[in-house]
Amino acid sequence: MLLLGLGVFGFLRRPPRTGVATGSNSASGVSNGPVVRVPTQPFPAQGGSPAPVPGPTVSVTPTVPPAVSRPVPVTPPPSAPTGSSNPPVLPSGTPTSVAPAGPVISPELLSAIPDRPPTNILEAQIVLSCFGISSGSIDGVGGYQTMQALRAFQNSKGLDESGRLDPDTQEQLRIVRPLFRRVVLKPEDFEGLATVPDTWLGKSKAPHLGFETVLESLAERSHASPTLLRRLNPGVDWSALQPGQEVVVPNSVYPPARRAALARISLEHRHLRVFDADGNLLAHFPCSIGRIAERRPVGELEVASVVRNPNYTFNPSVFPESEEARTLGRRLVLPAGPNNPVGVAWIGLSRAGYGIHGTPVPEMVGRTESHGCFRLANWNADYLRRMAWVGMPIWVEL
Repeated sequence: MLLLGLGVFGFLRRPPRTGVATGSNSASGVSNGPVVRVPTQPFPAQGGSPAPVPGPTVSVTPTVPPAVSRPVPVTPPPSAPTGSSNPPVLPSGTPTSVAPAGPVISPELLSAIPDRPPTNILEAQIVLSCFGISSGSIDGVGGYQTMQALRAFQNSKGLDESGRLDPDTQEQLRIVRPLFRRVVLKPEDFEGLATVPDTWLGKSKAPHLGFETVLESLAERSHASPTLLRRLNPGVDWSALQPGQEVVVPNSVYPPARRAALARISLEHRHLRVFDADGNLLAHFPCSIGRIAERRPVGELEVASVVRNPNYTFNPSVFPESEEARTLGRRLVLPAGPNNPVGVAWIGLSRAGYGIHGTPVPEMVGRTESHGCFRLANWNADYLRRMAWVGMPIWVEL
């Protein structure tokens, strides 16, 4: 099947870390789905109520800062005006770091379960993943996406949606498993690594658009920022890794995927939330939205297809800003892989050419815009894929 993708703005400018989709595991056919009891508020609104919690899959590396003596607040920034194409900007003075880089992680954090709440932003980001709530790439930095993740959790627990790691939130967000874990590198971790070509034509000729480095692979498997992994492993030479070597990564693993009843996308707050038939929150993800407001679909849509590891059909007419697209004059099919423009999953929507998909640049999710589709980090797109079904409602709200 051929998919005309609209969601890959700026893909050719991907950092070194690093359409219609087709794929090997498309869920086709019609599903009646569960009976949905819709939450009374259209979105866990900023200060609204509906929804208690649960949630995907993943492994990575930095120097963990020592716990601070009091909670680190995430100051809520002003919301972006409805329909704005610019993400909200944090006010000056907003804390953005959980603490200075500290010593290597203590052994107890790798094996013991601390019987306490999280005391800093890094710990909170890791613990939120236990509930299927993503703050984007785990980095220990308090910003808008972490604030929205905390609000999602607070809403699900009936707490005040402060967006801060306040005492009530800390008490509910207790640590239930080790915060970090060791990963022993295996020979297969080094297989298939290859530089991704810079051009559309080069990408179309590649056998697979896989990871370029072990660091990139580990970061994606652990939902983490490569910068954080470097900090967690200050003695590691990432250019000279060998099988058998150990690295430390956040222990961030989502709950087993459950069948969803519906998903809601907020254009204003740039996030996607997934609910069960009783209105309970199953997952929360930051997402990128269309750059041009008039092209953003608004209203009730449905899932039309669910594809794992899609390939990508490059349509030059969708990329008028690309000199290569203007000179090519023909479509190209790009192979599957995590560095494919739509990542590892495609959830096609009932509006032709639109979908929810992954991305090769997870750090840019919510910070850049697409040509119309909704872009998630690969691990979040794959988690959503495992919860979604053909016919599932997707509500897109201003």
